[in-house]
Amino acid sequence: MATATLTIDLAALVRNWQALDAKTDCETAAVIKADGYGLGAARVAQALAHAGVRKFFVAATEEGAEVRQALGPGPEINVFSGHMPGDTDMINDLQLTPMVNSIDQMLRHVESLPGRPFGVQLDTGMNRLGMEAAEWAAVREIAEGQNPTLIMSHLACADAPDHPMNVQQLQAFTEMTEGVTAPRSLAATGGILLGKDYHFDLTRPGVGLYGGFPFDDAEAVAHVTVPVIQCRDVDVGETVGYSNTWTAQRPSRVATIAAGYADGLPRIMGENIKVFHGDVACPVIGRISMDMIGVDVSHLDDDPLTLDILTPEQTVDMLAEAAGTIGYEILTSLGARYTRRYVA
Repeated sequence: MATATLTIDLAALVRNWQALDAKTDCETAAVIKADGYGLGAARVAQALAHAGVRKFFVAATEEGAEVRQALGPGPEINVFSGHMPGDTDMINDLQLTPMVNSIDQMLRHVESLPGRPFGVQLDTGMNRLGMEAAEWAAVREIAEGQNPTLIMSHLACADAPDHPMNVQQLQAFTEMTEGVTAPRSLAATGGILLGKDYHFDLTRPGVGLYGGFPFDDAEAVAHVTVPVIQCRDVDVGETVGYSNTWTAQRPSRVATIAAGYADGLPRIMGENIKVFHGDVACPVIGRISMDMIGVDVSHLDDDPLTLDILTPEQTVDMLAEAAGTIGYEILTSLGARYTRRYVA
């Protein structure tokens, strides 16, 4: 087999959800947008539903359709992008719950689907999605008369606990929702870790379920094992890979492995990462190309058949740091070529 294997540990995923749930006294939902952060929304949703999750969040109605097909009727599937033009039939037929973000969206929903559930997203300072204070004040009475299922907002800086924006948004959300009878939600993973003042009635962990920062106690969920295509001896002075960026300083044994930036392993990581043979680290050498990576395996006793690149020793956040990005991007960029293997 000449493609890498992406192993998704569903049991670890469930334990991460349980650990975050245990930090709250309220209901804990699960965010499974972007195809379950790249790990397969259907399988992720099924595992979490089996563990007791009854409310899920996706980014778009099309994602909600996939999750509904996987889960069947019953669990609540909430759509962050709200009620967009053209979404009405899908929202109705699949029993999706849009988080309406504007007066226009709210009017579209109550006029086209009167009596159907919806939530409201408020903007408390992130300036991304949701009604601002003046908009909310203008329609609050109408919205509350329709019995929204949830009033929510989203924190911009929750992964930085001491950032003053957290307190500012908490205060804004508290003021904007004072006296509402609908359940309230402010916290995703980072918000859960900020403490109970941020939890309200429902939390919505996302990246922490999948093993990412800022949930430092999370178990690794994704593991990537890459086959070795070929090993060769390289003499002193010879180079490896595009643009001759690595030159052998000693006689070396070099393995070429079958993964690259087409598989969500950014070229910029280059020699800032390692791969592993068991618990033995092996340096990446030269440039990461579209389909292949060079690895120095001179110190191994035998030529390896496979090498691991995403492991508990080298997490998604470590790869992200090497690439100058965040773990979310590494997870959601894992390509379609992987052979996916789920373990429970």
